[in-house]
Amino acid sequence: MPVSLVTGEPFGPRVKQISEQRELESSDDEPSSESDVDARFCKDDSGGSEVPTEFWHMQKLIKYMKAGNQTATTVALCLLKDFDLSNRVIHKIIFEMGGLEILVNLLETREIKCQQGSLAVMLELSAARDTRHHLVDLGVVTPLIELLKHPARDIQRLTVETLANITMTKKARKQLRLRGGIPLILDIMDVPESIVWRSPEELDDNEKEMLTVAIGCAKVLNSICTSPKIKEELRKHGAIFLIARYLKSSTTDLVIPTMGAVQLCSDIKVYRLAYEKMDIIGEIVRHLDNEDFKLKENCALAIFKCAVNKISRDMVREAGGLDPLCRLVVDPKVYENKKLLAAVTGAVWKCAKSPENVYRFNQNRLVQSLVNLLDENEDEDVLANVVGALAECCKDDANRDALKNAGGIPKLIKLLNATYEPLLVNIPLVIGELAQNQWCMDEINDEEHRNDGVRLVWSLLKHQSDAVKTNACLALVHCVKHAKNSAEMVRAFVGGLELVVSLLESKDTQVQAAVCATIAEIAMDMENLGIITDHGVVEKLAGLVHTEDENLRANLTLAIAYCSEWGQNNYEFGRLKAVAPLVNYLTSTNKEVLKGVCIAFYHLSKEPSNCVTMHTCGVVKHVLRLVGSEDAEVQIAAATTIRHIRKLALTAEKFHYKEMYYCFCHFLKRRINNFISINYLLYFS
Repeated sequence: MPVSLVTGEPFGPRVKQISEQRELESSDDEPSSESDVDARFCKDDSGGSEVPTEFWHMQKLIKYMKAGNQTATTVALCLLKDFDLSNRVIHKIIFEMGGLEILVNLLETREIKCQQGSLAVMLELSAARDTRHHLVDLGVVTPLIELLKHPARDIQRLTVETLANITMTKKARKQLRLRGGIPLILDIMDVPESIVWRSPEELDDNEKEMLTVAIGCAKVLNSICTSPKIKEELRKHGAIFLIARYLKSSTTDLVIPTMGAVQLCSDIKVYRLAYEKMDIIGEIVRHLDNEDFKLKENCALAIFKCAVNKISRDMVREAGGLDPLCRLVVDPKVYENKKLLAAVTGAVWKCAKSPENVYRFNQNRLVQSLVNLLDENEDEDVLANVVGALAECCKDDANRDALKNAGGIPKLIKLLNATYEPLLVNIPLVIGELAQNQWCMDEINDEEHRNDGVRLVWSLLKHQSDAVKTNACLALVHCVKHAKNSAEMVRAFVGGLELVVSLLESKDTQVQAAVCATIAEIAMDMENLGIITDHGVVEKLAGLVHTEDENLRANLTLAIAYCSEWGQNNYEFGRLKAVAPLVNYLTSTNKEVLKGVCIAFYHLSKEPSNCVTMHTCGVVKHVLRLVGSEDAEVQIAAATTIRHIRKLALTAEKFHYKEMYYCFCHFLKRRINNFISINYLLYFS
């Protein structure tokens, strides 16, 4: 612990003493950021070899600060504050001359003027990433936590504002949490509601000071909420109630950092549920119309994260938040701010997951506005969000026509050549939705205009990302189903069918499920089915039957069903013991699984040996239940399966009785012959 240069004594009570080993063992479970990099000042930061004129002045000031005289130290700090402390050259001089150590040491004094001067200088210096890192290494967090207990409002304000800068580094956030700084911040942050809700012009001097301290604390929350453990500690100490109070403020400077903390905490389910119950969603929507772009960005990010829940999406719509989002999408000023544009398009994407919201978006002609953003030179995050929003909107057939008429299909096909993974995850989704419209499908695969969309989607099956491969397979299901001459198109892709079959060896169940859906569609054509059979599709499908994943089961059963129609495939599934495990699928409550397995049994029951296996495993009682299904296809498949099993049983019974009849006749014949022979011998004897 540094000792005061003025009094030689430490200031105030000590904070929690945490050993260095314990600090190293503790983890915030947060990713490293740019601010966490171990950066040092470079020798050539000044841009030249000449010694700047400020060097000699600052050398004298730092000597006066070291002298230990209170008046000299205070005057030196005031003069130091007059320099341009945003200049990297000044930062380098202060660092090399040991000025940072002195500033940290001065925080330990009991002289309020020295503390105030040191904090004022440190606040300016800590705005630089490199200087923040050095200050944390010098142990600045501990004295700053001590100063949170100081009764003077000026000291509190400078302390929290400095902490807001310092805690941008991961190490400082960890120290603040371990040394008990969180409760202290929340304590001085808890100002009366009457101060928060009134405008600054209506407050007296004391209330203005309290509001200024609250703003600084909100900035600290905005800095530290990147740590999952800090978020949990804030929740335990009731920070959500303070956040809800601050969002109702009319002071923009207070709302901006508070909204930053809101959006950072929105990725945790507990916080999202709290936002719904405390109507914080409505406050988020209200601030979307604020003129400050940073506040708009935080609001949009909060909606983006909260809208994963349908209740939150409905609350955004009911609070009137969809129209402001649509206005921001078409605002030319927003186009210049890519972070804001990415946040807005992300919020639109997540809100579009509800059909009710899409209906409102359609009234604002959102699809046409989003198509205008499909530019190859646009920001990648913006493109990923725009494409995701289009994928949700195009679940409505009217929007598919709107996208086509707006010229969006050629733009989407060009984006299939991109390399940004989140973008490639979303593009197949919108292609798959568009493929369900015949006119759109024709344009996707229009060779005349070089729109080779299906081939590009097929090429995504080679991507290293499982999410990209999954969505590409799902898109191909619709492309193969609705494309003209799809059978010839599929065979035209050299090595395409072999690639699809090989994906069944993936370790990801979602990839396997999507590939099975694609294979089920490809197997509709007998020639393509013969090709994938030669590539070993039967053995690979049979190896997946023991899965517990419901989605994979639903698609796997359909793939097995349609692959059974070629040659000896039906018999091979039975030989590979793939029939008996399917009986367990009939206990599922998933309608898609029941439909798929019922269709699979219909096709497999065409092979007599499979009927024997099914009957032995007790499939009849389950299939009888499915005869009463509301789905006509399931009814027919179940009834036909029973027919095949019953027909085999009757044939076996008839054969059994016929065999018994022949044996009985042969027995009678022998008895009669023996009787005649005996009588004949007796007669002639």
